[in-house]
Amino acid sequence: MMERVLLVVLAVIVVAQEGGQAPLRGASPLEDAASLVRQSQEAFHRAGTDLKARVKMTLLTKEGQQRLRDLMMLRKNEAGGNQRYFLYFHGPADVRGTVLMVYKYPNQEDDRWLFIPALNLVQRVAARDSRSSFVGSDFSYEDVSGRDVEADTHKVLRAEALESRQTVVIESVPTREADYAKKLSWIEQVTFLPLKEEYYDVQGALYKVFTADEIRDVQGLPTVTKRTMTNVKTGHKTEVVFENVAYNVGLGEDIFTERALRKPPEKWLR
Repeated sequence: MMERVLLVVLAVIVVAQEGGQAPLRGASPLEDAASLVRQSQEAFHRAGTDLKARVKMTLLTKEGQQRLRDLMMLRKNEAGGNQRYFLYFHGPADVRGTVLMVYKYPNQEDDRWLFIPALNLVQRVAARDSRSSFVGSDFSYEDVSGRDVEADTHKVLRAEALESRQTVVIESVPTREADYAKKLSWIEQVTFLPLKEEYYDVQGALYKVFTADEIRDVQGLPTVTKRTMTNVKTGHKTEVVFENVAYNVGLGEDIFTERALRKPPEKWLR
């Protein structure tokens, strides 16, 4: 289905570039753009029935100073488009044992809980904080778990080669609160993974850039195992490496509970 949508979109792009006009059969260009973004979200944030991965995050200042984050990510897909995330921090020492749990829902605000071991406290993360920095990095909470497709309007701009990969460039403009005024996404035509994203502020200035730096096949699923988010205004950037990625590992419902926040399941944290 998505391959057909992509072919139709590309045909429209070719016709437009040649100066002609051709209506989409059965769908508008905006609907097809949203379909491509939805497929990209599926490939990037929802691959497999569940996911287990060790995540190494490096925060780099313009001057080259580094801060490290080491965490385990557990993610489970559920019926109706719902997802659950469980992120356990192994390091550094001052955040060891901290846990972030997310219940993600389509078309409504997500639920987020943070367990702070030093205080033995479970704290709700306000919905507005979904667009704030994720543990001091250049990624937002929303970047980690994904943004609802319906939270933006989407438009196909063009087909374009990005290095050796063929992409479709999509423009997304928020209809709900966001930390950007416009986003451009380079979505690969084969894997549907986002290879690059540019974020623009209300003045139209580029301020943040995402790149997929390494893609590997994991159990037959193309997976971005290295990614970078750069703040082009400050020069600060965050590099993320996914290690020991495994899909369809059989995560249970008992992992995504308040009890597990306070007493994480050790077998899944190694």
